[in-house]
Amino acid sequence: MKEYLKPTKMCDSDNVQLREKAKDIIKGAETPKEAALRIFYYTRDQIRFGLDYPDKKASQTLKKRMGFCITKCNLQIALLRTIDIPARCHYVHLTKESLKALTPRFMYNKLPEAIVHIWCECYLSGNWLACEALLDEEYYKGLLKMGAFTSEQVPTIDWDGETNLILVKHRVVKDIDTFSSRDDAMSEGLKRGDEMPMTN
Repeated sequence: MKEYLKPTKMCDSDNVQLREKAKDIIKGAETPKEAALRIFYYTRDQIRFGLDYPDKKASQTLKKRMGFCITKCNLQIALLRTIDIPARCHYVHLTKESLKALTPRFMYNKLPEAIVHIWCECYLSGNWLACEALLDEEYYKGLLKMGAFTSEQVPTIDWDGETNLILVKHRVVKDIDTFSSRDDAMSEGLKRGDEMPMTN
């Protein structure tokens, strides 16, 4: 499990400010599950959704308090690692349609048919659990209203710490792999020839 606990260049879980924030988030938590849940809801609700450059360190996303799938996932992993909960990232390809409601037509038409998406997984009670913290409640309700997806496709954005929460599973067309960090995902993906430039 060491590789899922160590800091990396992008997942800088050894950053002082990030470690202090993690301690503050989980103050009073009595179990790893409760601590992981607090970090999930902090990442989901306090780091608002917004497009940004993907090459942000976790500490930079924490400071900016805004991110998208890559940067929010990276931050969530870093926060979990600071409290000794193993965490990793899971990469998939989604259908192009995932971005239709969010992208101007001239841009949407130029997108590849498959785009890359990433979520966080943490290790609790002997199991790897998906805990995707991408959408806060306000943004989730807005996307429902826009028709980006239906309540049947994404029935909840809440996580219970015991089962998998994957918001985009209805759009997944290819499971790429799990990686210990974003750094590893990019280097391994390039070696294998996986296309990882387009994200949501």
